[in-house]
Amino acid sequence: MYIRLPKEIKDQIIYKIKDYFYNERSEEIGDLAAGSLLDFVLKEIGPYFYNQGVKDAKEVFEQKMMSLEEDIQSLERPIIPYNKN
Repeated sequence: MYIRLPKEIKDQIIYKIKDYFYNERSEEIGDLAAGSLLDFVLKEIGPYFYNQGVKDAKEVFEQKMMSLEEDIQSLERPIIPYNKN
């Protein structure tokens, strides 16, 4: 699965990659190199982050469902058994 990003976001990330290389490695890379690195990360590494996000969303959903179930159960009324005596 390839993660697609809007152009504006992709441009921001490319800027951050170039800035990282310049500040951390004292290397100046161009838009093409930064874009290629971003494409690699999105294609090869991105699915790991995506899948973790899906797992995190599933956990939040399950917690909300448990809470909702508890809320619904709290609405139940007690039933007094019928005694024929």
